Amino acid sequence: MSGSGRTNARLVDVELDESIGRSTPDVEHERAVAIFDLIEENSFAPVNDGGGPYRLKLSLAESRLVFAISRENGDQVVTHILSLTPFRRIIKDYYMICESYYEAIRSSTPRQIEAIDMGRRGLHNEGSQTLMDRLSGKIEMDFNTARRLFTLVCVLHWRG
Repeated sequence: MSGSGRTNARLVDVELDESIGRSTPDVEHERAVAIFDLIEENSFAPVNDGGGPYRLKLSLAESRLVFAISRENGDQVVTHILSLTPFRRIIKDYYMICESYYEAIRSSTPRQIEAIDMGRRGLHNEGSQTLMDRLSGKIEMDFNTARRLFTLVCVLHWRG
């Protein structure tokens, strides 16, 4: 894609299916922020499709993450289903380090907080790269979009 086609390689809407379930107000807020950030700035297109912009509907089906992609007008483009198994350890470790980070904010030195935050960012990058790798050949996206999508995948699992 080049020129004006590049501006169409993006998401204009992200919807969470009812299969995701609802959670605490704090978790719902995190989900809303993750979706806002993703829509605000992204580079996203199914491979070999130049017909964006796109809508993404995320759902869970039998421990799998379903990416249902349609055009802005609602016409279906493609559905990709990913096993969540490769993400389990990363997400678990990410939650543990996030809990440490939030605890550290209350009682630790700036240097300790910074060290924990570096670890948190490292795990987030690892999860983002895993997501890009799993979607390679299916969906083209930049690393920042993968980071925002990985954030959303994490908050989908966060029950509060």
